[in-house]
Amino acid sequence: MRTCGIIIIRGIVQGVGFRPFVYAKAREFRITGTVKNLGSEVEIHAFGDRFEEFLEAVSRGTPLSHIDSVDVHNLRGNPPDSFTILESGSGSLSGFIPTDVATCDDCIADIFTPGGRYEGYWATSCVNCGPRYSIINAIPYDRERTSMAEFPMCTACGSEYTDPSCRRHHAQTIACAACGPHLALFRADGTPLAAADPVREAAALLDAGSIVAIRGIGGFHIACTEEAAGELKRRLGRTEQPLAVMATPGEVERIAVVSDEERQILCSRERPIVVLAKRDPASHPVLSGLHTIGCMLPYTGLHHLLFANLAHPLLVMTSANLPGYPMITDLAVALKRLPRQVDYILTHDRRIVNRCDDSVVRDGYIIRLSRGLAPKRTAINLGDECILGVGPELNANISIYRSGFCITSPHVGNVRNPGTLAYLQETVENIGGLAGARYDRVVHDLHPQFLSTRYAREVAEAAGAELLAVQHHRAHIAAATREECVGIAIDGVGYGDDATIWGGEVFAGKVPRLDRVAHLEVVPMPGGDLATRFPERMLYGILPTSGVRDMLASRGWSDIELSVLTRQVERGLNVAATSSTGRVLDAAAALLGICRERTYDGEPAMKLESAAYTGKPSAWDLDFLRGDDGCEVLSTRSLLVEAYRRSAAGERTGDVAASFQYNLSRGVAAMAIRAAEERGIPRVALSGGVAYNRAIRETIRAEILAAGLEFIINRDYPLGDGCISFGQVVYGGSVEE
Repeated sequence: MRTCGIIIIRGIVQGVGFRPFVYAKAREFRITGTVKNLGSEVEIHAFGDRFEEFLEAVSRGTPLSHIDSVDVHNLRGNPPDSFTILESGSGSLSGFIPTDVATCDDCIADIFTPGGRYEGYWATSCVNCGPRYSIINAIPYDRERTSMAEFPMCTACGSEYTDPSCRRHHAQTIACAACGPHLALFRADGTPLAAADPVREAAALLDAGSIVAIRGIGGFHIACTEEAAGELKRRLGRTEQPLAVMATPGEVERIAVVSDEERQILCSRERPIVVLAKRDPASHPVLSGLHTIGCMLPYTGLHHLLFANLAHPLLVMTSANLPGYPMITDLAVALKRLPRQVDYILTHDRRIVNRCDDSVVRDGYIIRLSRGLAPKRTAINLGDECILGVGPELNANISIYRSGFCITSPHVGNVRNPGTLAYLQETVENIGGLAGARYDRVVHDLHPQFLSTRYAREVAEAAGAELLAVQHHRAHIAAATREECVGIAIDGVGYGDDATIWGGEVFAGKVPRLDRVAHLEVVPMPGGDLATRFPERMLYGILPTSGVRDMLASRGWSDIELSVLTRQVERGLNVAATSSTGRVLDAAAALLGICRERTYDGEPAMKLESAAYTGKPSAWDLDFLRGDDGCEVLSTRSLLVEAYRRSAAGERTGDVAASFQYNLSRGVAAMAIRAAEERGIPRVALSGGVAYNRAIRETIRAEILAAGLEFIINRDYPLGDGCISFGQVVYGGSVEE
């Protein structure tokens, strides 16, 4: 039996309280020696008769750690008299820093303990909770390499930091009101308010109907009560877009239906926004005109203090940024950009190094991969090369593969503007630096005009790396599985091999050889992106009939507008071609009068889903064609014709909407099943943003399973475009030299 050894533990062991954990176990098992951080590993020199018990204990790790491997080597020399935590050194960068997590229950109890050192202190944390990624500059994770370096510890914090029996032993974020970051309250014009208790004052302002920007862990939120939500929407210019809310647990249960799984996600240390079904689909219309509402629980000491002082049990809590743009993290920027949106600003003086928006989850599927869930580290063997995936254009993030692990960044945004492109570049530099990346291959979207594609070229040229373009929907399937499969990719838009807009695709094969074998009917998009904004253009592009023209005229289209649209479709002038599932759903929403203008991403399809929520679907005849490309094609024109006929005959809108979704899903599933049976492939994978629609997703799942096939869907990455950078990296690592 061994009585000594060098223990090397690799994985996420930075910022998780690993060294104090090892120290405590050493004392428990009467071990002497040392423990030291070395990049992404911990090196322990251990001596003692209970070495094996100690080894087993430290191999289990802390609540926030993730152990990849534990190796033991021989150790020579005489045992020291005690166990010591040594200064950190440089070493492996195969691990990574943990994500920002919610303030733990123990720290919340400290905040509300009368007379305690942390009573009322907003930034209370310990080794088990609080900010990590958002404050780190470099690895190893020590205070001097975080934004906490600007706040030297007071004597009392220093005492706890060095006390092995304390929960804050070597907690790099330890701080109190005497030495830590402070809060301040400003008017929107930058005038400071003399408030003895900024949180209490901010709560009073919110209760009175004011709109307040609040600086959190990863950026600013804009907060208000439900009564003030209409005014906030008016100021933001987002009159239709649903707003996420932060609420007490009891209030969430009162307004929404919460399953056991959803409750577990809501209360997890990640604390994402969870999209829930309302108890009454028509309730809280100002917050959300859909049948769903996004809810999250307080996750920082500041939030808990705010709610302790509020009379209201619910606050709107939306990111302080334009849609698709990065979160605002800096007070100076907030004072410049927010005066017209907010009345007051509650801020703190701890620098946000890495911004991080709230994560969003629905039905257990990730919609936005961000705070608490990202940076996401996945063990995967893609060979020895270092690979960068720069993501798509919309809902982008980045992924970096190195040495058996892929790290995916938090949500970046829509890379259609210089500001978000700069954030994408910043994210690549920050995460690449933390991971020690030196790129051999850079992977980007197939679209030649994306800003991210241009950036990928620049990175590849600077690094002397190979450049690889991957079609958008193949990246979706690569993110879902590396096994041979039939892959269904249903979303809004993606640049296709033939330079048309894809979005309703069925592939067959194994990454990187995925053949397009079926798709939705290719239909016109009059005006290109204009048809995305105005779904009635999409409707007429698919159904250019006199009946549809009369319908549009009855809705206020002028003779001139209709004449221009008609000529445009007839002559094919400025008309894109698309097989997009999203655009077909847009057309159905327009047909049924559910959404005539898109004011936020996905609005027509989301409103169609809400209209269908209480409807009863019925089976329609499906029409399959053979395309010029040899692929099987589901006729979406025939589905819209049937929807038009039923709607004109007076069938309930909800029933028509439910039936349209149901039959579209049946048609897609049928093509995938035939492709699987013809090729002897036993599994079908589903990806794409349309799969967030529960009715569509579950119909496809039921059809696939009924055919005796395995059904694969990604629960580790977003179903939407937030999985693309990971899929790009997987694809890039699967391509033969």
